[in-house]
Amino acid sequence: MSSLDIFLNYFARSGFFTWVILIWLSVYFVITFGILFSRYFYLGYWLSIEKSSLESMLMGARNVRDDSILRKCSSSAHASEKLLNVCKNVAEKNATSGLWMLSIIASTAPFIGLFGTVVSILQTFSGLGQAGSASLGVIAPAISEALVATAAGIFVAIPAYSANLFLRRKAYEVIVYVQREVDILLSTNEPKKEL
Repeated sequence: MSSLDIFLNYFARSGFFTWVILIWLSVYFVITFGILFSRYFYLGYWLSIEKSSLESMLMGARNVRDDSILRKCSSSAHASEKLLNVCKNVAEKNATSGLWMLSIIASTAPFIGLFGTVVSILQTFSGLGQAGSASLGVIAPAISEALVATAAGIFVAIPAYSANLFLRRKAYEVIVYVQREVDILLSTNEPKKEL
């Protein structure tokens, strides 16, 4: 019996509740990779902008590049420390946007799978109680089918958790560059002390 036959047989015997759990986890899986790829490319592009802006400031530019997130805050001649910190906080919020969804998926997917398993096992034992037969040949396949929901929950949670950590690190790198730009802007705006 091939793997495809096993899966088709499993889905043919699955009840409505199992289908709901597996569809729910499938939606979570698609959302996880949607967030991962979209945020990865967005943060990578933003990181290259802020890195280039910082490098130009280190080479002597008086202000950040036009496409930097700090441009609006530093366009005045003397940007205040409070204004630059507000802009840095906005940048931090933008960099970590959407990551809350990955946290929710990573933490709830195993419980959704476990819930599906418990309900399937309860249905199995209920059916066995009504039928009156409880041989190992009847119980083992039903319980193994019920455990598929737990495996699916873990299968969804692992990439969601990994993507969350990976994107948080990428967001941290962006914020570090923004903070360095803020530090340079503040140091160039400090009044010169006369000796």
